[in-house]
Amino acid sequence: MKIGIYPGTFDPITHGHADIITRSLRVFDKVVVAVAPNPSKHPLFNLAERLDMVQLVMKDVGQVEVTPFDGLLVNYVEQSGAHAIIRGLRAISDFEHEFQMALVNRKLAKTVETVFLMPSEEYSYLSSTIIKDVAQHGGNLSDFLHPEVARRLQARIRSLKS
Repeated sequence: MKIGIYPGTFDPITHGHADIITRSLRVFDKVVVAVAPNPSKHPLFNLAERLDMVQLVMKDVGQVEVTPFDGLLVNYVEQSGAHAIIRGLRAISDFEHEFQMALVNRKLAKTVETVFLMPSEEYSYLSSTIIKDVAQHGGNLSDFLHPEVARRLQARIRSLKS
């Protein structure tokens, strides 16, 4: 069984993330969505909330497992019996950073490959950071997020403003 690990903060999970996960299943038999605590990014949602939202969005997609992970990604990949790291590339600006990470990961673990997927065109501009900015300014989130994730994001933004 070919297993791919899709790591990220997912604060929150967007339609772009879901697109990459779903499309990854064309390449892998199973995709593990590995949600990182990543406190340096100052996430709006805690780890348990982000895990819950990813599970909610992916609940009807078979062969997807959602799990937390912390530490060195290549160690997690090797310990989980996976074959590759899945990364999404939205634009040229993503490439340099992702390329450097892939090369470091290859140096650390020669058996771990990195697979880059481009999102569908309709999601190529999405990032959680941009979506949070739209939410902070009261914008419509329906084209970007699962309805329940949008509701939770709007509620979190409201709670921070009060």
